Parts: sequence; C-alpha cells; structure tokens
Amino acid sequence: MKLRNIIGLAMGLLVTQQVLAQDSIRYGLEALYPPFESKAPDGKLVGFDIALGNAICKQADLKCSWVEGAFDTLIPALKARKFDVINSAMNITAQRAKAIDFTIPIYQVPTQLIVHKGVKLLPNAKSLKGKNIGVLQASIQQIYAVKHWQPKGVNVVAYKDQNQVYEDLTSGRLDGTLVMSTAGQQGFLDKPEGKDFQFVGKPVIDKKILGVGIGYGLRKGDDKLRERLNSAIRAIQKDGKIIPKLSKEYFGGLDVSVQH
Repeated sequence: MKLRNIIGLAMGLLVTQQVLAQDSIRYGLEALYPPFESKAPDGKLVGFDIALGNAICKQADLKCSWVEGAFDTLIPALKARKFDVINSAMNITAQRAKAIDFTIPIYQVPTQLIVHKGVKLLPNAKSLKGKNIGVLQASIQQIYAVKHWQPKGVNVVAYKDQNQVYEDLTSGRLDGTLVMSTAGQQGFLDKPEGKDFQFVGKPVIDKKILGVGIGYGLRKGDDKLRERLNSAIRAIQKDGKIIPKLSKEYFGGLDVSVQH
C-alpha cells in the first residue's frame, strides 16, 4: 500500500474516532421565536426546538448546550465555529444548502398570512398590492414575499425580531405578516394582543424557497456528525411518540410530521 494511501486511511480513522468520541455539541439559535424557541421569565430556554433538540441529543448520546444569536447571523456564526449545529426552526432550502449542509428533515410547518379580522385580504400579490407585509429578516418568508409579492407592488418590511412584527401589526403600521403557522398561532394569535387577527387563505407554496422541511444546519464536511444526528432523528421519527407529544404541547396538536 502506498504511503499516501496509508496516511489517508489513518487520517480517516482518526476523524471517525474523534466524532465517535465526541460527547457534546453546541446548538446555535435565536431565542425570539415562540413556540419554537424563546426565554421563560427566569431566563431558561424553552420551546419545541429546545425540547426536541434535547431528545435528539439524548438519542445520539450527546450533551448539548446553546449559543444565542440573531437569526440572520446563524449561518456565518456556524461557519466561524461559534457553535456546531443550527437548531432554530431553519427550513432546508437549496439556497441555504449552498453554504451549509443539513440533516434529514425533522418536521414540517406551513407558511401562512395573518391579517386583521374583517379585512378582505388573501395571500397573493393581487390582493396585497399597496399593503405593508412584515416578515422576519433572513427568513424564507422574506425570500418568498420578496420574490412573489414585492415586484407586483407589495411593500415587504423585514424585521430582526418577529415580535416587533406583531407590535407593528397591532399598531396598524402593518397590514399583515407572513409567518410559519405554528409560530403565528402560539406566538401571536393565542395571545390577548392577537385576538383581533386571523390566518387567511391557504398556506403559500414554493418548495424551492420554502424548502422540504426543517432540519439542523452543519458546516460543510461535518459528515460524521451529520450522520450521527441523522441516525438519532430517524430513531425518534420511527418511535413515533416524541414529536407528536411535543406537537400537542407546543402546537396544540398540529401535525408537523414530515410528509414523504
């Protein structure tokens, strides 16, 4: 066997051993998106992604910790090795996959439009022409609205925090917000300030932009860690108990299972 091949084999074995020996990972997230991830009054991180992330770590025999950051900085921070895995309700899209790798899809959530009750608006450019629609900055909802609605006269307004979108919606500065349905329901509509608002129309569809589901983001080349997480995800999905239980707790029972 040539020396180069021997060295390559040895390095491959070393990397495998390092990954198998890895006993912890750092999740990166933005803790401003309930019910996926937010902070309780005592400062503790809570939400669907927190609980599911802990369950996946347990299944993978890993200890997990959490690193906070703005959603639009998560991919650069991952690449800068400030943490190991993005776990922040990030949809798997072709555009993002150019910069980072993803696990298999873990769950899926539809994207819908929220407007004031009694207002006759629908989630299409013709209906929303001249209206102000708020979106989370760097989200797939922003990408969708900018592509499909903005060129046809809809004013798409991006915010660094989805809660700021809700504030401007209730104050009348916005006419609607495009958001993942579970986040809109639990984070706004189920709260007193959201009582006068509702979802309208059907979920918007664009698989290229909106993706095939939500997964964990990893640095390019972290294949061993990705496969370790994939194995844990598959085991939890096959078990069929954890995700439905958490969906009932955080989403009121909305089915977020991946549709194959």
